[in-house]
Amino acid sequence: MSPDYTDDLRLAHLLADDADSLSSARFKALDLHVMTKPDLTPVSDADEAVEEAIRRTLSRARSRDAVTGEEQGVSGSAARRWIIDPIDGTKNFVRGVPVWATLIALAVEDEVVMSVVSAPQLGRRWWAAQGQGSWTGKSLMKATRNQVSDVRRLEDASLAYSSLHGWEERGRLEDFLALMRRCWRTRGYGDFWSYMLLAEGAVDLAAEPELETYDMAALVPIVTEAGGTFTALDGTPGPWGGNALASNSHLHDAALGFLGASPDDDGDPDWPTSGPGSVTRLRGH
Repeated sequence: MSPDYTDDLRLAHLLADDADSLSSARFKALDLHVMTKPDLTPVSDADEAVEEAIRRTLSRARSRDAVTGEEQGVSGSAARRWIIDPIDGTKNFVRGVPVWATLIALAVEDEVVMSVVSAPQLGRRWWAAQGQGSWTGKSLMKATRNQVSDVRRLEDASLAYSSLHGWEERGRLEDFLALMRRCWRTRGYGDFWSYMLLAEGAVDLAAEPELETYDMAALVPIVTEAGGTFTALDGTPGPWGGNALASNSHLHDAALGFLGASPDDDGDPDWPTSGPGSVTRLRGH
């Protein structure tokens, strides 16, 4: 019998309720305090307050579990690990753009088994648990099941991304532009939202060249339980590879054909011929 994560899911919703209250109270606050972290990304007092509140509740409700968070790092070493991004989309948050969310996930060993993504200013929440489907709505009792699209050709696909800068910085811009040219439609929805739209069937592909585990963990079950596929750019399943490609599953291999390998030091592409990262090279021209 598969484990039942219903109690963890209910707890995650309560954590998200508290997070929504804290983050919404600080959104557009005139006294919002914003600092720059060593990696030059912004962090606000809201990020810190949300993560602290989640950790405080978990220390009481799941005292044996480990926690990984964006702001306070790793605590504990248990097989069960909560992975938290207190505000995904901090740059939007500090500029008054309402597209941001709290990401809450539970991983057991190396598999993310449950997650909640809550975007209070959009009035939306998404969640999933292993074997229990992917859902969106305002609460557990008021929800609609997510289902990825049935689009099967890149020429008919909608591709979502965050920006072009990251691809350029990593020498992959031409690969990504080739995929963009092949697709029917491209939009820079960005951050968590690209992947939630994919789970709902509104978007068919989403990709980013560099992400942290806490950026991705909560996205994975919501995409996969909706029928989608979530891997790193080398085809490795899950949120552990430092980057992401998500799809409706039908288009995954085709997209990996554009993005699924990195250049060698000599500048020539190294295309795997076997294993999870193996791809067929496709070009948009």
